[in-house]
Amino acid sequence: MLDRDPIPDTAFRRALTGVKRASGELVHRGWELAVELGAIGPDTRRGRRFGQLGANSVICFPPNALFNEEYIRIGEGTLFGPQATLSAGMVPGQAMVTDPVISVGDRCLFGKGSAIVGHLEISVGDDVWTGHHVYITDQNHGYEDLGVPISMQVMPERPVSVGNGSWLGHGTVVLPGARIGNHVVVGANSVVTGDLPDNCVAAGVPARVIRQL
Repeated sequence: MLDRDPIPDTAFRRALTGVKRASGELVHRGWELAVELGAIGPDTRRGRRFGQLGANSVICFPPNALFNEEYIRIGEGTLFGPQATLSAGMVPGQAMVTDPVISVGDRCLFGKGSAIVGHLEISVGDDVWTGHHVYITDQNHGYEDLGVPISMQVMPERPVSVGNGSWLGHGTVVLPGARIGNHVVVGANSVVTGDLPDNCVAAGVPARVIRQL
């Protein structure tokens, strides 16, 4: 069996590597352009659907789901990371009984993959920051009637509030009826179901105060 000439093979591999690198660079540059052009701000067509989207506020590209934006009000200088969900109601076009359903203050920062799903009233103050994948909702599923599928049972709604200057760690879940005070730290992966007073650190499932500041 004749030996193959290594020179053409090496040249081919070098050329192929160069093509891959150039193609990869084009992909990255294209994605960066898509992220820039796809961001939703107050002056964009999608941004004007909101009841309010304040100056210098941005919903990064790509969003996950945006429903019934007219019931959502966002202050100035607030940022939602990519893959965010902002939903008033469960389906597009749903008429809500309150307005706004979701209100978010100024200078807030919501991490990647976070979601606010409101049906009655969710109020987030100013300067609230979160880690990634934080979930806030004011509605839960009923489950006590064993003869009816959970998906078909009444879904009780209770208002939710998050006070000024608070920090919600990665993976925090805030459930109906939760009231988080001002300057509250909630530890990662906690589940908030009740009241957390001002100036405290809370953690756990359900979240409990572990330190008063």
